[in-house]
Amino acid sequence: MTAPLMPKATAVWLVENTTLTFRQISVFCEIHELEIQAMADGDVSSNIRGLSPVDNGQLTWEEIHRCEADKKANLEACVMERNVKLRNQKSKKVLSPSQRQDKPNAILWIVKNYPSIKDSLICKLIGTTKGTISSIRDGSHKDMSSLRPKNPVTIGLCSEADIEKALVASQPKPVKEKVKKEKVKKAPTKKKVTKKKAAKKKVAKKAPAKKASAKKTAAKKATKKSVEKKTTKKVVAKKSADKKATVKKAAVKKATVKKAPAKKATAKKTAAKKPAAKKNAAKK
Repeated sequence: MTAPLMPKATAVWLVENTTLTFRQISVFCEIHELEIQAMADGDVSSNIRGLSPVDNGQLTWEEIHRCEADKKANLEACVMERNVKLRNQKSKKVLSPSQRQDKPNAILWIVKNYPSIKDSLICKLIGTTKGTISSIRDGSHKDMSSLRPKNPVTIGLCSEADIEKALVASQPKPVKEKVKKEKVKKAPTKKKVTKKKAAKKKVAKKAPAKKASAKKTAAKKATKKSVEKKTTKKVVAKKSADKKATVKKAAVKKATVKKAPAKKATAKKTAAKKPAAKKNAAKK
């Protein structure tokens, strides 16, 4: 329900001019019941002049008589005032004068009951500025002494769903931390043990086989190198022997060529000696 304009003055008028209970007046004016009782006793707000809600168009005499007859009933504002509340829920541009005055009270109520809500979200809920919110939080607001916390839902500034959404939005988001899960070492079963042993044996068998194959390949390479060296030596020896043989043949040919003229010269000498011997024999 929307609080009336100048709620204390309205409460004074209702106390003086009606037979409504303190509870009914406190619910309508949104003032504590004990404060209404103090007003009736004259201890509080004795200098305040009463303001008629009927003249302001917030209440009707029929509604007042209905609540006077039924002490459990609550006063309901006029249709015009309720329409202002409904229009405010749809678009927060249209506000009644009482709603504008109760904005700091609504901020104080939210700050006390839900301190975790962010200032930006409170600005959206109530339609105020961050400066007023911070001043109310710090207690440096100019009207801090006269402020009384009021539920913004009852005033008509917002709905309960809006407050719940603001609470959810203002909660800190959980930070995803990368936590390394500790691996729990389970007792190995017999099958796993046998498999591990078999794998180790296979690895152990493969290792000597690899070493033996490496040794064989190294031996083959060494034998190939030795065979290649021997073949190269044989080829070189054959070539050198062939060269020597060709040299010897050439020397023999030269020797034979030289001996042939020598034999011819000896044959001529012998031929020349034979006639000389014949001549000598004839002389004798």
